[in-house]
Amino acid sequence: MGDLDRAIRRIVIVGGGSAGWMTAAALANATQRGCEIVLIESDAIGTVGVGEATIPPIKLFNESLGIDEREFVRRTQGSFKLGIQFINWAKEGHAYFHPFGPYGRNFDTVSLHHHWLGARSEGETSSLDDHCMAWAAASRNRFTPPARDPRHVLSTFDYAYHFDAGLYAAYLREYAEAKRVRRVEGKITDVGQRADGFVENVRLESGELVGGDLFIDCSGFRGLLIGDALKVGYEDWRHWLPCDRAVAVPCATSADFTPYTRSTARSAGWQWRIPLQHRTGNGYVYSSQFISDDEACATLLANLDGEALAEPRLLKFTTGRRQSFWEKNVIAIGLASGFMEPLESTSLHLVQSAISRLLALFPDRDFDPKVIAEYNRITIQEFERIRDFLILHYHLTTREDAPLWRYCATMAIPDTLKHKIEHFRSYGRLVTDGADLFGPASWLAVHVGQLNWPQRTDPLLAFRRVEGRDWLAKLRQAMAAAAESMPTHGDYIAHHCRAAGQVSIF
Repeated sequence: MGDLDRAIRRIVIVGGGSAGWMTAAALANATQRGCEIVLIESDAIGTVGVGEATIPPIKLFNESLGIDEREFVRRTQGSFKLGIQFINWAKEGHAYFHPFGPYGRNFDTVSLHHHWLGARSEGETSSLDDHCMAWAAASRNRFTPPARDPRHVLSTFDYAYHFDAGLYAAYLREYAEAKRVRRVEGKITDVGQRADGFVENVRLESGELVGGDLFIDCSGFRGLLIGDALKVGYEDWRHWLPCDRAVAVPCATSADFTPYTRSTARSAGWQWRIPLQHRTGNGYVYSSQFISDDEACATLLANLDGEALAEPRLLKFTTGRRQSFWEKNVIAIGLASGFMEPLESTSLHLVQSAISRLLALFPDRDFDPKVIAEYNRITIQEFERIRDFLILHYHLTTREDAPLWRYCATMAIPDTLKHKIEHFRSYGRLVTDGADLFGPASWLAVHVGQLNWPQRTDPLLAFRRVEGRDWLAKLRQAMAAAAESMPTHGDYIAHHCRAAGQVSIF
């Protein structure tokens, strides 16, 4: 049994939204007795919540809570996501797909992509995307969960979700409150601290004091506890990731109900498209150095699939991270901890991984500095590796038609990223310095998609007898046949997880 004498007795979560209620749900599930969980949020303070795109680990989070996938998709007006299509990023008129899951399955000692690169040098015209089960399905607007038999080609892909972030937060609130999380409505006006700087309580507009042992800051960009009270600084990464604003608007759904997110590069940034059951989420992420807010809004409204369903909403942000994420008895989760622009749908994953890390390093009331240091070390590492992956998209461009792209192509980049780019450019090798959220297939997709062509292939390829071109052709045939056998994305949702009141799914 744990030492109850020093145990955390009350956890106070400051802020709701997806980050707050994900944290509340997970902590309520993990602390089954003896620990009170209070979440403070104000109806007067809005959340950033828009149509949210995710990556596959979100499935593990929902499963850990015992959430049924079909009910979750119904309740959040959700859809399925096999990856992200990037349009006009490497050059105008060019597109590629970042899939969830591998490219086929390796059939030789030498990796599949080296066989494809070798075949390409001999006149092969197929694309790398053509060897990916996720794209075989996505390009046909097809979806079904992966097969469990590892011998089947339908086992060689993964998936995530698109959903309404506001509905997800509401769903998790219901879950958390059923597990005795107490929600307090109110706006915080003051933060009380002990002589050693630890947060002791927060005061609400009503005058009520809410005290606790551990405080989770989910207050958004402001960072009410981690920033305002504890004065933890912020590391600005805009010199690498210059987009600092977004304008977002939902529109009516179209017949193109894709099981993937679309990212289309524009002159001063990029536009997202996230298809949900009841609407399509859209946004233009851009750099205010290169375009005005009004021009960005006009660009977005001119490039929607259907009628706008609301007034465009402007969001301002600074890409970067807190200098520390856990300070004294406060842990920042969500936007209070930092911000990665949504290019690779990592926002909710960073919430999820922070929660998992908190549970793995859960403190007692001694708040051992070694525990805090380890949490911060791992979190900094995670942020920096995701940062490098995002920079890769911007830096590997051949576009010279707009100032943003000229800047990104020539900007200095972190040495950690430069190392990976140079290795791939030399021999097509995917190197890593340890655990990375985005694995080899993801890096391969962006290197090739952004036209970072290797100068040579793996030297071992010259010694192999395997007829790579024949294997690749058979793989493409098998994937095409498997994709044709799948239901459409709309039909799958209509039969298994259609939202209440939703008349039709394309």
